[in-house]
Amino acid sequence: MPTNPQIDLAHDFLACTGENIFLTGRAGTGKTTFLHELRKRSPKRMVVVAPTGIAAINAGGVTMHSFFQLPFGIFIPGSTREGGEVRRFSKAKIAIIKSIDLLVIDEISMVRADLLDSVDDVLRRFRDRSRPFGGVQLLMIGDMQQLAPVVRDEEWALLRDYYASPYFFDSVALRRTSYTSIELQHIYRQSDTHFIDLLARVRDNRVDEQTLQALNERHCPDFDPPQSEGYITLTSHNHTARRINDDKLAVLSTPEYLFRAEIEGDFPEYLYPVEAELRLKEGAQVMFSKNDPSPEKRFMNGTIGTVTRLEDELIEVQPAAGGEPIVVEMAEWLNTKYAIDTATSSITEQTDGIFRQYPLRTAWAITIHKSQGLTFDRAIIDAADSFSHGQVYVALSRCRTLEGMVLRTPLRRGAIISDDTVDRFSRDVADNQPDDQTLSAFRKQYHESLLGELFDFEPLWRSWRAAGAYMEEGLAQLYPRLVERWHEAGGTLSSEVAIGVRFRGQIARLMTDDYASDPVLAERVRKGADYFLERCAPLALLLSEAAASPVDNKEVKKRVGSLLERVGKELRVKLSTLAAMQQAPFSVQAYLEVKGAAVAEVESGAGSRGKSKVDRKVSAGGTMGSAEGRAAGSDEDILDPELFELLRAWRNALAREQGVSAFVIATQKALIGIANTRPSTVEQLAAIKGIGKVFIAKYGSAVLGIVADYGLGEGI
Repeated sequence: MPTNPQIDLAHDFLACTGENIFLTGRAGTGKTTFLHELRKRSPKRMVVVAPTGIAAINAGGVTMHSFFQLPFGIFIPGSTREGGEVRRFSKAKIAIIKSIDLLVIDEISMVRADLLDSVDDVLRRFRDRSRPFGGVQLLMIGDMQQLAPVVRDEEWALLRDYYASPYFFDSVALRRTSYTSIELQHIYRQSDTHFIDLLARVRDNRVDEQTLQALNERHCPDFDPPQSEGYITLTSHNHTARRINDDKLAVLSTPEYLFRAEIEGDFPEYLYPVEAELRLKEGAQVMFSKNDPSPEKRFMNGTIGTVTRLEDELIEVQPAAGGEPIVVEMAEWLNTKYAIDTATSSITEQTDGIFRQYPLRTAWAITIHKSQGLTFDRAIIDAADSFSHGQVYVALSRCRTLEGMVLRTPLRRGAIISDDTVDRFSRDVADNQPDDQTLSAFRKQYHESLLGELFDFEPLWRSWRAAGAYMEEGLAQLYPRLVERWHEAGGTLSSEVAIGVRFRGQIARLMTDDYASDPVLAERVRKGADYFLERCAPLALLLSEAAASPVDNKEVKKRVGSLLERVGKELRVKLSTLAAMQQAPFSVQAYLEVKGAAVAEVESGAGSRGKSKVDRKVSAGGTMGSAEGRAAGSDEDILDPELFELLRAWRNALAREQGVSAFVIATQKALIGIANTRPSTVEQLAAIKGIGKVFIAKYGSAVLGIVADYGLGEGI
């Protein structure tokens, strides 16, 4: 596709800013092509979703319901799902959600406002709760003058108290954030300026008698072209299209062949791109449902032809536009899912299932809905019974030329259904197009915001403080010195928060017009990364020691372990980004790459092999008291960790033998007391807090023996 200013502007906005984008344009302006090109060149970690299965397959993405694990039905802002349902997300899915930079939603015109708010709900749950969509950048692609979202009367009766309209732009979350609309202007599908003007009038609800008269000149009620001309009927209802195809196929006297799809893995029926059982006869009119992957590009999605030869494993089609007959090969459609590459921590697309079938459908007729995104040289439009906003425009705009379009019934003004809400929105989009100056302002703002994020330590400090509060409650008696040191480190971190605020102020003052190449700013950022990396690195050792401290109480162990894991993840991401910016000049792309990979790694556990000991400790991925942590850590509250481990192993083995909980034999605090005092007599053992007469009677001699043997092993 030749370049044009709007497309270049859209690519720059998505690559260099954090601004949400609504990319729109009339039919045939290249929105789908833009998406496919974006997938190749975007520097950001992106995920592509769409509201329907077919739209998702065509966009090379997944459905919104599948990716975000959304139940079907309405969503009320601020409420929980029916029955308080909260679906569990895998670690891999959480890692993807937390690490994406850009969420692409294709066919946004069909996305209901409450569905978009459902997505916001999930994103904020796993990302930043205080920001719409968790702070992820959105790219919403679609034309609001095309197919509208489906909302039944009973659903709207519940939603109308929360939404001004069912359209995506009235989403509660979207209204709480900003987005820039970019409208593609150049039309690639049609070249006839008269036809383009007629389509624009239908799209923009400017149809007058002159427009209707010009369109209805194409009305030909008895039009019955020979099949060789390749006309396809576009109709508003599915049953009408099915009846036409069945009747036409039945008339043919040639033998019928059945071609069954090959389905591998998970490929749900609602995602089938064509019929799983394709019935054809020689002479049948068909439409290709996929672009030719070969270098010859013999056909594209929407190409019409006639079946000229059939065998058990052979289909030959003569294109209506002429040329050599095409021997059709089976095509593949992939049901993909997003995953984290364990080697690189990048977001990858993995195949969940494969659908193999000949890329054909009988095509004397198809519905207007299924025609969206397609282009036809010749079409018969049967839109008199259109029932929703945008249907007539979609049907008319599928045609490449006015001469290639025939109206089965004349168009009436009442069949061209428009929505005043959409019309006002579209006019506002057209009147507020961004320019290079707008881009420059957003680019600078984004650069500064990411620098601010790099030197913002308040989220880490809040997590550290939350962990410290629970450690005070659950661990202070066992490890008083550890808890004291944790609070001391928290105080130091609090000071770094304040220094970070002042440093971000300095950065803001250095943001000149040449910020991207300013050596003074670059050196200041490098020195800042060096300073804060040195201050934060010691936190990793204390964190690993805390994560390795043994705890008997399961509730305390689980709660403290969870809080320490959260601190560990945040600390590791912060150390990774600081280290990267210390070694190389700051850039938006470099920062996002490092941060995205670090988030994905700590959330999914990917790439843990080969990491340094410090890295493994910082991740705090193991539970409290893990074997690795005990081997590496040395808490000041346990004076002899090796003897403590011997006593702990004895106690745990005894508990398993008796079928009781370990603390029933001896508490953690009692074992620490024994390890710290090394008693050699019953009197010394009895003086330890937590050791009673019953314990001494049952286990006193055994414990004294362990201590004595340990002393002999040390040569004491």
